[in-house]
Amino acid sequence: MARKVLLMQSRNRSRPMLSWQAVGTPLATLLVCGAILLPAQRARAAMNFCAAPALQTSERTNADPGVKTLVSNVETHLNDPAHALARLHTEGTLPHEGIYDQSVEAEKDLDLLRDAALAWRATSDDRYLKLVDRLLYAWVTTYQPSFNPIDETNFEGLILAYDMTASALPVKTRNAAMAFLTRFANGYIAQIDAQPRPLTGTFRNNWQSHRVKLIAMAAFTLDNRKMINAAQRLFVEHIGDNIGPDGSTVDFKERDALHYVTYDLQPLVTAALAARRHNRNWLPEKAANGATLAAALNWLTPYAMGAKTHEEFVHSEVPFDVKRREAGLPGYSGQWDPKNATELFHLAARLDGRYAPIALHLAPSPPAWLAVCLPLPAR
Repeated sequence: MARKVLLMQSRNRSRPMLSWQAVGTPLATLLVCGAILLPAQRARAAMNFCAAPALQTSERTNADPGVKTLVSNVETHLNDPAHALARLHTEGTLPHEGIYDQSVEAEKDLDLLRDAALAWRATSDDRYLKLVDRLLYAWVTTYQPSFNPIDETNFEGLILAYDMTASALPVKTRNAAMAFLTRFANGYIAQIDAQPRPLTGTFRNNWQSHRVKLIAMAAFTLDNRKMINAAQRLFVEHIGDNIGPDGSTVDFKERDALHYVTYDLQPLVTAALAARRHNRNWLPEKAANGATLAAALNWLTPYAMGAKTHEEFVHSEVPFDVKRREAGLPGYSGQWDPKNATELFHLAARLDGRYAPIALHLAPSPPAWLAVCLPLPAR
């Protein structure tokens, strides 16, 4: 793995600025894209998911506003204590029920971990690396996986933070994180493989999308061949279980809601992005029934573009959807808002440039973390 990272660094150092300037790319665009490479002595973390290199000192004051906002936000949390819990639980509960509120508050650490790692990548400021170290160590030594993918889906932020900082972390933190992620991913793989086939219930719907995402992200960041092969196998199986040849999903049939189509597809796109960084293209990967992730994104596109509309949850088969609607939670009644697919399509645009016009129609800029993590859409 170390050799692979060094080779990537060597190739990256040899090319960007001159080639982009040669075709007339304005300097402002380079700043927006964060396209100045990390100095060799700082480029110590694996670059598996996030491609963004650091800004040079001379550029930081002129950086993209999204980068500035992200770094500024992290700055305000530098001294926050870790909110690591041994257990998180929000699935199937409403605000103020059980440990819902406590879990939501604690989960903010997971996004902060990701953003702190990105801030370190962008600025090379060790204060942000120390924040990652402190929060990461607290979580991986406190949290006990429940293998409920809805409760644990936000651990993608922790995985991304480790992925970007791994080789720069103290040995104690790195070893603890590796052990945690190994147990985490293998636990999910074992859980799925213990199920009878064909898979049914939550092993066929959006829950499985989140399981596959967490497995894939951990597998690729650990560069574990056995895990990677399992991730690809489970990804393809789930495409066939969840998506029809026409691109419609099981979740749409069960929930009668585009909310759950986006919730189902976004983790799969994230998993495919993790694979793409390792030269595996999962977007057109066909399941036995001929279904692909690309077909599902294409099915959603007319709704995202406003050519079609949908009244949400009218015929949902799930009682909890009625409970949330009656509680007045936003998004559980009325017409679906296409902007709810903004992050999904900005992620998809980084897999295939064909989705860039849809993403830009929904929002002119991606979420700040994604703009820093993967600044350039796919071509």
